[in-house]
Amino acid sequence: MAEPRYVLAEDDVEARADPGGSASVRVTFDRDSGSEALEQRVVRVAPGGSARRGPDEREEALFVLRGSGRLVLDGVAHDLEPETAAYVAPGEAAAVENSGPGELSAVSVLLPPAADPPADRAVTVRLSEQEARDATSDREFRILLEPRSGLTGATQFVGYIPTKRAPEHYHRYDEVIYVLDGQGVLHVGDERTSIGAGSCIHLRPEFRHCLENTATSEMRVLGVFRPAGDPSEAYLPDGTRAYVSEEVP
Repeated sequence: MAEPRYVLAEDDVEARADPGGSASVRVTFDRDSGSEALEQRVVRVAPGGSARRGPDEREEALFVLRGSGRLVLDGVAHDLEPETAAYVAPGEAAAVENSGPGELSAVSVLLPPAADPPADRAVTVRLSEQEARDATSDREFRILLEPRSGLTGATQFVGYIPTKRAPEHYHRYDEVIYVLDGQGVLHVGDERTSIGAGSCIHLRPEFRHCLENTATSEMRVLGVFRPAGDPSEAYLPDGTRAYVSEEVP
């Protein structure tokens, strides 16, 4: 059996037409590629079109890359714009509709829920309105979706990576990552893999790695990990914490 892949480019995956015919879906990681619980997808919707999802037992974390439109949940519309996160609860019928002149693209992650979402849960969250928090190697992150806002089984965040190489480390959570912008190298042992905008990464629990930003500008990554928690929680090979931050509520 082939070793499960852990990094690929979005364009390496064949696009599948949405049943409606106005959207395409690329499934980058799922059970078949070694990601047992997290299914990462890139959805692209043509102008005037939509991508539809029937009731599903999983919950969904969305992040709009570009374009504008709306998310319709059980008949109620919610505006979408670039760098907006959106949550779809288990059992909800949903449609991403493109009302703009250009393509609407989004990263979607489907996963099993850990509980029922709170009654006052958020549907959309803007990245620009979220608090920046510190992490290891002078990095920052902003949490978008988490149990308090509705996503019960995971945490969705954007990480900001300066021109620097992090030490080799691992996480105890299962994570899928989408590189939003920037260039760098993912180090796994002696193996070096170039990554950039559109690169997709799956880090299973306790998978030792380090990410180096090789460009002169900041790199940004979108991450979703389960179980939910603190994105800065990382461990060095000897098991000690690589960084101790203030507790993430």
